[in-house]
Amino acid sequence: MVRDLAPDIFRQRLLLEGYWTGEITADRVRAYLLGVAERLSLRTYGEPVVFAPAGGMGRDENAGFDAFVPLIDSGISGYFWAAQRFFSVVIYSCKKFEAMAATDFTRGFFLVEGEIVSHGF
Repeated sequence: MVRDLAPDIFRQRLLLEGYWTGEITADRVRAYLLGVAERLSLRTYGEPVVFAPAGGMGRDENAGFDAFVPLIDSGISGYFWAAQRFFSVVIYSCKKFEAMAATDFTRGFFLVEGEIVSHGF
């Protein structure tokens, strides 16, 4: 349980993790961030930023993409491990959204065949 230090400020946070099938590219990550925001009726105010560190900058097993899109009401961050085909997405919003809609969109977008683990608070 996370103690709420600011009960007068509405925040909804959702962590989604799982394994994708298919291909992953920087353009696909951008499309996901914009698509999940649209699906949840969360408004963006900038383009998604996707980073793919150059080879040799870190451990090979951590290679992939780090991404963020700013929302009028906060932001969505995503982390994608290419070799393991694993994703970890955090949706942070000061506007209420449907967690199941985010999970369903993520499952369909990344063609997740197994479990998606989620934690919302």
